[in-house]
Amino acid sequence: MKQDETESLSIPAASEHYATSKAEEVDMPTTGSKVYVIDKWLLGRMLEAAGNPPLRVVLWDGQEVTTSQSTPVARVFILDRGGLLKLVINPDLYFGELYSAGRIQVEGDLVDVMETIDQALPDFRHRSLWTKLIARLYLLRRNTISRARDNIYHHYDISNDFYRLWLDSQMVYTCAYFPRPTLSLEEAQIAKMDHVCRKLRLRPGEEVVEAGCGWGSLALHMARHYGVKVKAYNISKEQLAYARERAGREGLDDRVEYIEGDYREIKGNFDAFVSVGMLEHVGPHHYRQLGEVIDHCLKEKGRGLIHSIGRNRPAPMNTWIEKYIFPGGYPPSLSEMMNIFEPWNFSILDVENLRLHYAMTLRHWLERYEAAADHVVDMFDPAFVRAWRLYLAGSIATFATGEGQLFQILFTRFNNNEIPWNREYIYTYR
Repeated sequence: MKQDETESLSIPAASEHYATSKAEEVDMPTTGSKVYVIDKWLLGRMLEAAGNPPLRVVLWDGQEVTTSQSTPVARVFILDRGGLLKLVINPDLYFGELYSAGRIQVEGDLVDVMETIDQALPDFRHRSLWTKLIARLYLLRRNTISRARDNIYHHYDISNDFYRLWLDSQMVYTCAYFPRPTLSLEEAQIAKMDHVCRKLRLRPGEEVVEAGCGWGSLALHMARHYGVKVKAYNISKEQLAYARERAGREGLDDRVEYIEGDYREIKGNFDAFVSVGMLEHVGPHHYRQLGEVIDHCLKEKGRGLIHSIGRNRPAPMNTWIEKYIFPGGYPPSLSEMMNIFEPWNFSILDVENLRLHYAMTLRHWLERYEAAADHVVDMFDPAFVRAWRLYLAGSIATFATGEGQLFQILFTRFNNNEIPWNREYIYTYR
């Protein structure tokens, strides 16, 4: 079956198909300090600087402030003066901290709030001196192997049981592919894995290396359905333990080898290189080094695919997400990604942007996360629940509004002429 070329992809509104975030019961303080004129003035200036989003902000004594003439999409409650001052100083960092702590609360749909802010912010973000300073400071840091291990441990090794609550049945934690928007998450993740395998034109008997294999689903899918042998590298102990157990249980451990190692430790020669959702953790200082690794391990007619969150132009990750969710994370622009390929004379065969597919994937994740929120509280605490709710809701907004992109880049060696004449092979389903 071929994808319907006449069908345009759009993300349905949250209210149409997906639950997004639980309605929160706002707990206004019974007593509090007086709101002064300076408090309202600071809030008004911050809202103006943020592009006058159509939000109604309620201060700790019940007074409301808005700078937009449009109908507000929600009410945002700031429950103390200290929270307001932090928000004014650095909203990128402190909105997330204050929301997680319950000192900022939202009456309305959290995804709508985050989309509203993102839609108002882009021009302000890119001309902000603070944002440019953060970007320059980030580029001074390097993701050494030891730092990369610490970063991965922070995000991926918190608990397999936690991720099992809200990911699909195969534990795929990357953007799914929806050839039809009505697919289930399970179906769309399988479609994504097939999409990657078709782009690489995998053939039985070939050898594949995967850099950053997550919980191992893609490696198993390639071996089972495309007859290849896979060496899959990862530095997350929790994920590797899960992947190895599953490979043994499904009788594929003779065709898939899971190796505890960083991408810089890849050894061997392979027909295909694939990396899905790892580049975000590499850092732009190391892109040339990643390209060198690929150059050393790829055979003469080898192909490669890199799938990564990205941006339209260079910019740092949100400060709060980088500190609390994805330490060391950096979503690159396409121009930055070219530093992987150009020094080694790789030829780009195909570039595809799946950002709306990621917005859809995230809606599925958030719906499942909300359904499991009580279990998450038992595993961690209410602040953790709110933090991850904000992370998922904010990520939906990022991709739905176009602030975030999802790139798949297919490449090969410059002198490989065994390439398709057209793109039909990518969209022809078995």
